[in-house]
Amino acid sequence: MKPLDPKLLSHAAPARRYVALVTVTGILSAALIIAQCFLISYAISPVIDGTAGLTDSIPFIGSLALVFLGRMVVTWIQESFGHRAALATISELRSKVLDKAGDLGPRWLAARASSIVTFTTRGLEDLEPYFVKYLPQLLLTATVTPASLFVVLLLDWPSAIIIVFCLPIIPVFMILIGKMTESTSKKKLASMESLGDQVLDLIAGLPTLKALGREQGPVKRVDSLGRSYTMTTMAALRVAFLSGSVLEFLATLSTALVAVEVGFRMVYGYLDLTTGLIIIMLTPELFKPLREVGSQFHASTDGLAAAEQAITVIETPISEPGRLPSPDLNRSDIVIENLSVEAEGRGIVAPAGLTATIPHGHITALAGPSGSGKSTTVSVLLGLLEPSAGTASVNGVPIGQIDPDSWRSQITWVPQRPVLVPGTVAENIGGIDDEAARLAGFDEVIDTLPHGWQTQIGQGGVGLSLGQRQRLALTRALRERRALLVLDEPTAHLDQTSEAHIIEAVQAAKSNGQTVLVIAHRPTLLAIADKIITVSALEVAR
Repeated sequence: MKPLDPKLLSHAAPARRYVALVTVTGILSAALIIAQCFLISYAISPVIDGTAGLTDSIPFIGSLALVFLGRMVVTWIQESFGHRAALATISELRSKVLDKAGDLGPRWLAARASSIVTFTTRGLEDLEPYFVKYLPQLLLTATVTPASLFVVLLLDWPSAIIIVFCLPIIPVFMILIGKMTESTSKKKLASMESLGDQVLDLIAGLPTLKALGREQGPVKRVDSLGRSYTMTTMAALRVAFLSGSVLEFLATLSTALVAVEVGFRMVYGYLDLTTGLIIIMLTPELFKPLREVGSQFHASTDGLAAAEQAITVIETPISEPGRLPSPDLNRSDIVIENLSVEAEGRGIVAPAGLTATIPHGHITALAGPSGSGKSTTVSVLLGLLEPSAGTASVNGVPIGQIDPDSWRSQITWVPQRPVLVPGTVAENIGGIDDEAARLAGFDEVIDTLPHGWQTQIGQGGVGLSLGQRQRLALTRALRERRALLVLDEPTAHLDQTSEAHIIEAVQAAKSNGQTVLVIAHRPTLLAIADKIITVSALEVAR
């Protein structure tokens, strides 16, 4: 990504506003710096020459105090608004990435979940140094440096020639060092993503590993990844420190050349003291933004690498959503014709050539071995995934052409792991509904909870058992009473008592006139289905 990439500005309004602010403050900084150098020289040069006394310098000293105050205010504005712009930009990019990931569907997200988690959390946090440290110096380079050089040129053209000769050396070294820093930053981000993937997988599988007595097995692998990340981080820091030292040396050397040349010319009377002091003081300020840009470049590369990934996700093309109104699912069947979905990177089509009808007002079960495409079929029906071939339609209208909001407003989906958020039981259901709780068998759970409907639960339903969570999700689904109820293996991992309640709830939904589509493995669920659709997969030759 470029140091000031238009893509970042186009996707983050706070970044655009901050760039405009820094541009204005940069112009003010240039004027204040030049004024500071002139005021200092006018204040002390006559005193040194003996042509004026200290009292004659008081007006210049007073003006100088105001200039110092002005520079302090400008610096405070840049840093203060830099932090705010960084936080706002990070928040906006995160929001856009998550929204786009949701639009791209669960299958796309599943293949990249760990990477997205890494760069939207820790990765984007590194944008803060970019806004606070790097970007202001970059824009100061475009204001202070040319303005100062123009002033030096007006005052003394030989000094300006030396500066013009020395000036390109810093950007050349900065580019070379920047390429190396960018490479190490990308390696650091990749190492962080790899470590994050492994840790997330380990956490997800830890209960299984513990049950098998293998919880100590991944320790060496995680330790190895941690060391790799540490080494990559230290390599990036080494490059950063070396780059800062090299740029500091080059800027100091360039300033020294100008100072020596000005000093000799003042000694031999070719340059007056006032002009010489202005040039000597102005030269370091002229090189400072360039030096700081190089020094702070390493602080920005990590954030820019993550921002580049975020923008890649945001700009990932998706098909235009449908615009047709949804047919009434209370009176319409869903027709699947020769539906096939190719699994990315797996070399299989699942489902493969599925043709079936889901009648309204009935219980339909999707059956088949694991990996045959049952969940994928549901994703197509929910409008979350586009088929590779074939169609799923209602009243002759393909689901892809139906307005997603209109379509999904008639559907309740209960996945294997229902989404439960911290709050009360009533808040997770959407209100108190004793009838829906009775139909789902959740009334028995309410009676055992310490505060009934107002009992607090944690993220994901912490505080409830798996069966209780499923019954809560079914209570929510029955309370909504939408036309189509989709259940993804609702009895998986449940005991017989919990399973019986789920089955009763499914039958109650049918009695209420809802169409029920259930992914089922257990015979008890298949037994209550009015229709069973067998889903199969097909391997594709590579």
